[in-house]
Amino acid sequence: MSLDRAVMAFAGVMTLISVLLTVYVSPMWAWFTVFIGVNMLQAAFTGFCPAAMIFKKLGIKSGCAFQ
Repeated sequence: MSLDRAVMAFAGVMTLISVLLTVYVSPMWAWFTVFIGVNMLQAAFTGFCPAAMIFKKLGIKSGCAFQ
């Protein structure tokens, strides 16, 4: 698995978890979904992605997006 796919999978899982928490626990969890979206948007423009840095330290090889 490349770093690109790992980051996208992680973002997708976190988004789904936040939606489930919003529906079943509290509407305040919607702010977590907003945080995830803002983080993805800033990563698209700046190239800074904390999840990518962590996955890279765990030994996942870079794909074309995070070189």
